[in-house]
Amino acid sequence: MQLAAVSFGELPDWSKNRADAALAAFRLSCGALAKKAASQSMGGAGYAGTVGDWVEACNGLSAASDPRVFFETNFKPFAISFAGEKSGLFTGYYEPELRASRTKHDAYQTPVYGVPPDLVSVDLGAFREKLKGESIAGRIEGKRLVPYATRADIDARGLPQAPVLFYAEDPVDLFFLQVQGSGRVIFDDGTRARAGYAGKNGRAYTAIGRTLIARGALTKQSVSMQTIRAWLKAHPKEAAGVMQSNESYTFFTLLTAGDAAQGSLGTEGVPLAAGASLAVDNRIHPLGVPFFLSTVLPGKKTDEPFHQILIAQDTGGAIRGAVRGDVYWGTGAKAEWLAGVMKARGQLFVLLPNKVAARMGNAKTFKVPAP
Repeated sequence: MQLAAVSFGELPDWSKNRADAALAAFRLSCGALAKKAASQSMGGAGYAGTVGDWVEACNGLSAASDPRVFFETNFKPFAISFAGEKSGLFTGYYEPELRASRTKHDAYQTPVYGVPPDLVSVDLGAFREKLKGESIAGRIEGKRLVPYATRADIDARGLPQAPVLFYAEDPVDLFFLQVQGSGRVIFDDGTRARAGYAGKNGRAYTAIGRTLIARGALTKQSVSMQTIRAWLKAHPKEAAGVMQSNESYTFFTLLTAGDAAQGSLGTEGVPLAAGASLAVDNRIHPLGVPFFLSTVLPGKKTDEPFHQILIAQDTGGAIRGAVRGDVYWGTGAKAEWLAGVMKARGQLFVLLPNKVAARMGNAKTFKVPAP
């Protein structure tokens, strides 16, 4: 990965960027950074320095009146490329709503599990520096760590050792909740809560859109979250098998509903902001860092330019690579639509504090994991 210094004027439509939502999101990230030691690395590939290098920019928030001027004053932009390639894939995600019951009855038959007590998660970076940001999960069998049950295994036999948080009305809706990683729960008694991400079974993630393309059910041109969902609903006898082609399985924790205007907590531990939070590959990019994304959004008639500052506040199992990201769109029908159809090439720029940028110079290369 190479970072090459550019000016703010070189960022597409920079002068039109209001950056209000990004400034508010960055303020939350600064709150998370304030809880860390100044000497602690920002993480990722190490290009963003230490937490202490970000103190001056975070302190400048108190006097920030114009969001765009704040970023211009406190940061320098760098274009990101990987192996000489400047463009990468950018997608979207959202916070789905799931109808459920605290008890098993009628249509509410699909259990939603908390973390099983025998699930063991291992931070590989604690053993090998080159594996920083990587983890695996499994269970202990004798003196060995072995793979955990697959989605098909869990569907077939359940997890009697795991707590059942509630029962979902629709297994397809639960599948999409697991893919998104968190969501809002509407119970049959009228109460509401949030299902927060708590862990995974450690199995590899497989996009079921690829499964449907391989079967000839969908094409590369037609595949989207909407067409996948429609196919699963129209083929109930085959739906389970298709969903089970993705062996990865997500476990949740039940949280209070909280502020309906705020998104669920991202990996950084702060509420996600619609159109201002970005999921990145945290093996490479640290959380809490501002990025500028230049791509397009699908419109009803034609694609529309999307040039926006976003704050890295989340990660995702399918988000791998230096020029790769997932834009959080919030909740509701519009958010679901955007998350389902957004799939475009784009260019990513990282904004680094002046202190870090001064050490960087005009360009620097970092060794990072391959996508």
